[in-house]
Amino acid sequence: MSGAPSPASAAEALGMLRSAMGYLSAADATAMAAETQAQCLLALEQMDAIETAARASILAAFTSAQGYSADADYNARAWLINKTRVTKGAANGHLGWVRRAAAHPQVAAALAEGHILSESVARKICQWTDKLPEDCRLAADAILIVAAKSGADLRGLAELAAEIYARSLPDEPDSDPDGGFDDRSVRLETTFEGAGVLNGDLTPECASVVTAVLDALSAPAGAEDTRTHGQRCHDALQEAMRRLVAADLLPERAGQPVKIQAHISLADLLVLDGSSALQEEWIASARAAWAAARAGASVGGSDGAAWLDGDAARAAACDASVTPVVTGDVNHVALDDLVRLCVELDRLRHQAAPAAPVPDTTRAWEALEQAVIGKAIDLLSGPGGLASFLRRRQLGARLGGPSLPLDVGVSKDIPAAIRRAVILRDHHCRWTGGCDQPAAACEVHHVTHKADGGKTSVRDCILFCTYHHQVVIHRMGWTVVLNPDGTTTAWNPGKTKILHSHSPPAQAG
Repeated sequence: MSGAPSPASAAEALGMLRSAMGYLSAADATAMAAETQAQCLLALEQMDAIETAARASILAAFTSAQGYSADADYNARAWLINKTRVTKGAANGHLGWVRRAAAHPQVAAALAEGHILSESVARKICQWTDKLPEDCRLAADAILIVAAKSGADLRGLAELAAEIYARSLPDEPDSDPDGGFDDRSVRLETTFEGAGVLNGDLTPECASVVTAVLDALSAPAGAEDTRTHGQRCHDALQEAMRRLVAADLLPERAGQPVKIQAHISLADLLVLDGSSALQEEWIASARAAWAAARAGASVGGSDGAAWLDGDAARAAACDASVTPVVTGDVNHVALDDLVRLCVELDRLRHQAAPAAPVPDTTRAWEALEQAVIGKAIDLLSGPGGLASFLRRRQLGARLGGPSLPLDVGVSKDIPAAIRRAVILRDHHCRWTGGCDQPAAACEVHHVTHKADGGKTSVRDCILFCTYHHQVVIHRMGWTVVLNPDGTTTAWNPGKTKILHSHSPPAQAG
């Protein structure tokens, strides 16, 4: 009698699958005969179809039972991203098959057989029959699957699906009571370099409005304007969005006004006189860090700001308010020296007056104090880092404005300066188990609750999305602690689930 596999047999099957795939990936494909290579490729496509069906079935059950809540994730998509380490697109693709399998059970069954439909062809069939009236879809799926079994190629299936669609249309189309939103979508993805890739399907109404705006703003600026039509349309889109934000017509996000923000390094704001190896090294390091920030924002989310350098940074800063935020990297190499010097300083202090320690005024004491101060600065930013530039007063008058409060003790609200500093440091939700919600959708949380005397400072505040802040921490009772190395640890009320974040990424070079 057949039935659902037991947990033990499921584990055994997974082990065998890993072993088989590991064997194939380690095999020398160049030593195989062409016929063997062809057999492997055919089998792998069949396995991909079966894997898609199996994943959709298991993920549907996992989602229905809210299995993701045990790890304090707010939905299955977030769990897939944070626990299986897939990208957003892959997570959406997996969940897309959960929806398709529920709406097209015959397609899912054909996938599970492995030899009828490939994943890509099954996806196409679902896209085609989704356009049909709901009462026609199952029959259309069955017809197309039978055609695929009979050997119809993709072109033949497309022709058959188009004929079914044409025959299913009513003589006089009725209005769609749900608004008919299936004909529109826009997706903006950020690349590794921070640029964007925009694609989508526009309704006729939207296309006409967008065309009118781009036509109005993309006209050549004169005979000297050498931009192509596509380049002018890009700049027109940017100008239209800039005008919309500047007009203050957008609703708030996470309780904060929508603004255009650009992160610009000190290297691009300052005109450093002369040239030195130290300055060049620091500028190169700042730009490398900016490149890393852009890449991180492209996959992990950020505050929606652009990370600029070079000419783009100077152009953006020309007509903008500038807020100086001093940051630095921790140089762990200097920590041992700092501890050693502090111990030596304490030893000298007690040698001077064992009964009642008093400050020593000798040159040795003064030299040791200076060494401790130097190592403290080195610990914060390393040799040649930003702290050393500030210590040598190379900021100049442009950024020599009043300091911003970054620690105000116990406070009823969070000052804008502290909020900006926390956003600049965290970029996105810092939930221990992982979360890709950008800063614009997050709130600032006191690591020690304000009711327990928590201070309002950059050190004692952290960025969490609304779900992890309001629901997981304040309603479900999870506890989050900030560790000395910058990582976080979280646990549920019964400590049956304890999460640890990964260590901060290593600095390049």
